[in-house]
Amino acid sequence: MTWHGPTFRISDGETIGGAWRLVWWRDEWQDEYYPEDLFVYADGRISRGSYGATDLAGLAGLLTSGKVALARPDGRERTVEPSKWLARYPEPLTDESFLVEVADEISRLAGRPTAAELLWEAVRDYRRDTTESNRSLLRAAYLAVPAHRRVFVLGDMDQQDRPLRILVTDLGEPVDGDGPAATPEMHRGALDYFADGDEGVEREERQRAVWSADEPAGDPQPPVVLSETVYPRGWPAELGNFALRNEYDAPFTYQGETYPTVVHGYWALYAADRADHDRIRSAPTAREARELGAAAVGRANWSARRPAVMAALLRAKFGQHPGLAEVLVATGEGAILYAGTPDSAFWHHGGPRGGRNWIGRLLELIRSELLAAGADVGKTG
Repeated sequence: MTWHGPTFRISDGETIGGAWRLVWWRDEWQDEYYPEDLFVYADGRISRGSYGATDLAGLAGLLTSGKVALARPDGRERTVEPSKWLARYPEPLTDESFLVEVADEISRLAGRPTAAELLWEAVRDYRRDTTESNRSLLRAAYLAVPAHRRVFVLGDMDQQDRPLRILVTDLGEPVDGDGPAATPEMHRGALDYFADGDEGVEREERQRAVWSADEPAGDPQPPVVLSETVYPRGWPAELGNFALRNEYDAPFTYQGETYPTVVHGYWALYAADRADHDRIRSAPTAREARELGAAAVGRANWSARRPAVMAALLRAKFGQHPGLAEVLVATGEGAILYAGTPDSAFWHHGGPRGGRNWIGRLLELIRSELLAAGADVGKTG
């Protein structure tokens, strides 16, 4: 079974990360097993949903008593393969190896190295210095990985964990107990496997550097959130990011018509009837323009045309108001999130509730166009 997440719980005001996976829980009254989610948390707490809080030792007791099972007890058992060397399969999941897995998951949630991460560190140490003491540490790190997970630890579907099994086997001893005796050549071949892997990673990183050569350097800039703003006494004299909103009063001309705001322009152009267009354009406020527009009959195929119309209106607004263009360029390279609900989900950033943020995307595009054109945005007007 796979661990799922993330999840969390709140304890004394602190958020504690967690994960869960399926186990089988025995109902003592009916003497039947039912699937349940087993939750584990970074502080070591283990519970069945929100019930029965315990810890690793308590979980061991539940497994021993049969209260918790890792597979449905009446399920079919997998046939044991005759040879681990010829056909490598995961070790059977046992109560003991599952407890190691749970402890490993708690370490991951708490930000501590997992058994797999410690194993890779031991591999690097042994490759740097192939002494017997380092090989002993490598063997211990390999055995610390939950037995049923060792076959997957390298993430190699072809080799599985065979290079590791070879390295941790003493010279002259049979690998896996039923395989060939380990030789110096086999050890060197296993080390070559890791060297080839490093070379492949370096090759991929070089290729990735080519693909992403035009990406910005340094840490990404935090997003710029444009929330709906209301100023009952009029807009402040000093421009801020609120001036990037579509309801900001910045009259501009588009296709020979003058509109007080982008909202006026958008909904006026939406209207199929000229009288509706003029009524929307003359609305006292952006909110009234939006309401009049929503009540009008729209143009055919508007949903397909609207991104281009909005882009053209925004270009007109910022092209005819250098001061506003300066505010837009000053947002840097961060994503622009057009928040708020006066617009449809297509236009605004809705956070976890959805929203495609197309106004934010178009503002980013126009910001880029202003920079690419070398426009003079240092003047107000």
